Amino acid sequence: MLTAEEKQVILKEYQLADADTGSVEVQVALLTADIKKLTEHFKGNKHDFHSRTGLTRKVNHRRKLLRYLRTKHLDRYRQILKRLGLRDTI
Repeated sequence: MLTAEEKQVILKEYQLADADTGSVEVQVALLTADIKKLTEHFKGNKHDFHSRTGLTRKVNHRRKLLRYLRTKHLDRYRQILKRLGLRDTI
């Protein structure tokens, strides 16, 4: 899980407006940070299957959000992939 300070940093970096906390870009950035943190966790805890289920859910949720963004706003989709360093696999 991300700390409140880490979430605030991500919010400031990816929000579209001052009060924006729920745009697709913010949600994808938060999920990506969680996924990276969990991936590091699994390097030392290979048998943590309960957390692996959570990781799978987060990856699936991020994929769905990116699919939505690609169909509705292609330019924003490409921009968020570039900023986060993700591949276009959808």
